[in-house]
Amino acid sequence: MDIEIVVKWISYLIYGVLVLAALWGTFCVIMVWRRVAETRFRNEDDQEEFLQAAEQLIIKRNFDGLIDICDGDPRALPQLTMMAARNRSFGFAKVQALVAERFQRDVLAELDYQLSWVKTVIKAAPMIGLLGTVIGMLSAFSKLAAEKSVEATMLASDISLALITTACGLSIAIPLVLAIAGVNIRIGRMEDLIGSGLNRILGAFHESLPKTAPPR
Repeated sequence: MDIEIVVKWISYLIYGVLVLAALWGTFCVIMVWRRVAETRFRNEDDQEEFLQAAEQLIIKRNFDGLIDICDGDPRALPQLTMMAARNRSFGFAKVQALVAERFQRDVLAELDYQLSWVKTVIKAAPMIGLLGTVIGMLSAFSKLAAEKSVEATMLASDISLALITTACGLSIAIPLVLAIAGVNIRIGRMEDLIGSGLNRILGAFHESLPKTAPPR
């Protein structure tokens, strides 16, 4: 089989993989961004309004009312508050451990999973581009070795493949690096906001619940 045909099809494959990598990385960034937006309150004022209502209900030991205002709200703080209210019979220490575990497992772990895919694309895209560079240069050198006199136009497509794939790989990785930095900042702010809210909720539960589970 003619080596030029092989190189041509390999170049199409590399371009296709680069396109898929760019789409997948962008999709994961968008999903993480949306997940963070769905998990946290829009601002501190909205969260403060929820916290004041929740604290009043906890102080009054109106746990059914607390569950009612949390039920159907997909954000992390209301869901964790509802879980604490439903498991209040286990005592404060157990409730505190359950809330921390659920926050780590259902919120942070899911975000880390999505971000791991973005990091994989960031690492893989330049390597895929480098593969195209190597293949392009190998094809160019094979032509130089086979012919005594080679015109520049005969090497143009190989050199083009070598340069374009590298540029494409970097063009995918660099924006994703910037995007993931912005996402990490957003996640950090979300953790701070939810963490401060949980401290207040758990503080209210600490005053209202027994410190340990009652004996069975």
